[in-house]
Amino acid sequence: MIFLFKILLMKSRIPVLFIYLFVFSFINCSKKAVATVIPDTVNISSYAPANPVLKGLSTNPLHRITVNIPAGNVIQKYRQIICSLNAGAVNNLSEIDVYSSPSESFSTNSLLGSIKVMDTLISIPINMNCGSGIYYIWLSGVLKDNAAVNQQIEVHSKILADSMGNRNVIQEYPSPFAKLSGFAVRRAGDDGVNTYRIPGIIQTDKGSLIAVYDIRYDNSNDLPSHINIGMSRSLDSGKSWQPMKVIMDMGAPEAQNGIGDPCILFDNNTRKIWVSALWSKGNHSIAGSGPGLSPDQCGQMMLVSSSDDGLSWTAPSSITPQVKNPAWNIMFQGPGSGITMANGTIVFPAQYWDGTAVSYSSIVYSTDHGLTWQRGNTGAKSNTTECQVVETTPGNLMLNMRDNRGSFRSVYNTADMGTTWLMDPTSYIALPDPVCQGSFIKASINLHAGAQDILFFCNPNSVSTRNNITVKASLDLGESWLNNNQLLIDDRTCFGYSCLTRIDNQTLGLLYEGSQEIYFVYIPVSDIIKSTK
Repeated sequence: MIFLFKILLMKSRIPVLFIYLFVFSFINCSKKAVATVIPDTVNISSYAPANPVLKGLSTNPLHRITVNIPAGNVIQKYRQIICSLNAGAVNNLSEIDVYSSPSESFSTNSLLGSIKVMDTLISIPINMNCGSGIYYIWLSGVLKDNAAVNQQIEVHSKILADSMGNRNVIQEYPSPFAKLSGFAVRRAGDDGVNTYRIPGIIQTDKGSLIAVYDIRYDNSNDLPSHINIGMSRSLDSGKSWQPMKVIMDMGAPEAQNGIGDPCILFDNNTRKIWVSALWSKGNHSIAGSGPGLSPDQCGQMMLVSSSDDGLSWTAPSSITPQVKNPAWNIMFQGPGSGITMANGTIVFPAQYWDGTAVSYSSIVYSTDHGLTWQRGNTGAKSNTTECQVVETTPGNLMLNMRDNRGSFRSVYNTADMGTTWLMDPTSYIALPDPVCQGSFIKASINLHAGAQDILFFCNPNSVSTRNNITVKASLDLGESWLNNNQLLIDDRTCFGYSCLTRIDNQTLGLLYEGSQEIYFVYIPVSDIIKSTK
């Protein structure tokens, strides 16, 4: 600038005064432009993932606060988070913990603060000094030991206050802040067990909930492995669960006598509970089985039963000689739950691999309340496996199947107990599926016009990944599945298997897999069904 000034003095005929005014006004304007640069505003927002709050877990993600501090801002010194809670949260949460996370993902490595829940408005003390960058803060809840599982938990972070007393409003993005509550029925490490998998659940005539599952002692591997069938019982609609009982154990050597993939059934007429599971003696699970009927040739479809509401159980016995075609490789139940038909026939969903190792979904049933068993004469569709069955109308069965082709569920119907099958119009088009087991039940539910039979389906709602556990409802017995009538339960990656049961005429219970764990949640049907047209 000084150089420019000298040139103007030497070569210009412009009066010196004007040259001085031009140069110094330019310098002045430049200074003003620099002085008016203001750092971008700090942005603070919150987002809630979809997941229930579970009794028995020390951490339950409630929501995430994201703090975005652009460059040029001074150090932000945050000292408290002010939150509002609904009555369900006040009644059932014992404490809320606050964690700092290095990414968007939930992490408990860095605890910022905690508070006991006492009121609908709480202030959580923290000490967090933040320079420019993006920061993630997670709120996590712990349920009381006596918490109900039929109340929603809702927590909102309203204000992030700093050391200067500034109350920074937290912008809330639409997301599921209202959360279902439930119970961690089995956790990884309980009773020294590595993994719990493959849930099944029914409600008895006494109102008891009977849950069954794989006890995978050493790792998460499928059969053949050291696996037994465990049972948990609840007498209060899932609010509490009695200690686990082992109901199927084929003895030593344990690693060569595993039994798994349970399916549970309640006979509405005899009041007897049946559980079926696959016994692999040695390497006789799916891959190691072949033609024949004995345990040394193929996996066995085993049964136990209880006539006293799950208090005691019979010894395991095989029905493989009754139901398996000797030319096939293997036949056994589809994990989850079975049904009692209107005429009293009890039905297990089933699957078999024929002599060429092609799989088919099918059924196994008894017309004499379990004295004898038989199979559907044919499979519904090739390359299908784990399935669930409902009786849509008297005598008509709908089979909802895992299809190894991927992307969608296959659905077939039979009016003659599996002698012939017809493809349903919704088959391989209506229900996305990532090649996983799914749950499928019919339940009488009270809607605006009174009691109505409704079909409910649950699976990871994806064509490729096991996440987004979702319950869907069909009000026309499976003819359609409206997007309005579904509820996302848990968006986290998980093992993906599930089993639904009716609790009462307004409520469902869902038993499903986390990662190595089994969870139960209580679901108001009104949360699932938003449209009755």
